[in-house]
Amino acid sequence: MENVFLKAGSGTHCIFSWGKLGDIKDGRGDLGEDVPVLVYRLMQYTILDVLAKEFGEEKANDYIRAAGCLAGREFADNVLDLNADFSKFVADLQKKLQELRIGILRMEAFDGGSGEMTLTVGQDLDCSGLPVTDETVCDYDEGFIAGILEAYTKKTYKVREVDCWANGDRVCRFNCKVAE
Repeated sequence: MENVFLKAGSGTHCIFSWGKLGDIKDGRGDLGEDVPVLVYRLMQYTILDVLAKEFGEEKANDYIRAAGCLAGREFADNVLDLNADFSKFVADLQKKLQELRIGILRMEAFDGGSGEMTLTVGQDLDCSGLPVTDETVCDYDEGFIAGILEAYTKKTYKVREVDCWANGDRVCRFNCKVAE
């Protein structure tokens, strides 16, 4: 049986693609497609912990952000209408994120000239309900949002979280700017 995670005959890992996610409905017939947030966070935060111990906290966050960006591009390419006008695109993104229980997206501000925007995500998959530690923790979300915006605009975005459940807010707030 072929290992879909390895390049043919090379023994090295392939580049991720949406198709490698498999047929979840068929494969998890009795268990279904949903998984508790606890399990998702267990995976994400233990990976982050291992990366931080190996490479340092800053580099670990960069890796998590990069993974989020790759996921965001693939998500946008495979789930969203990238040809829609901006308003329809944002509405579709809001709908998909809520349907998939990732979070409740709101556009707080948008500058059509620069492409700069401020977004909030309520009930965020990554952090809502965490203890307050006076930090922002949604590095994966930063990358995920950047990847989505990159897929839609064909421009590289730098996305940074400025408010988070973990620093005492009840929504995650992200500033999104076209990278220079």
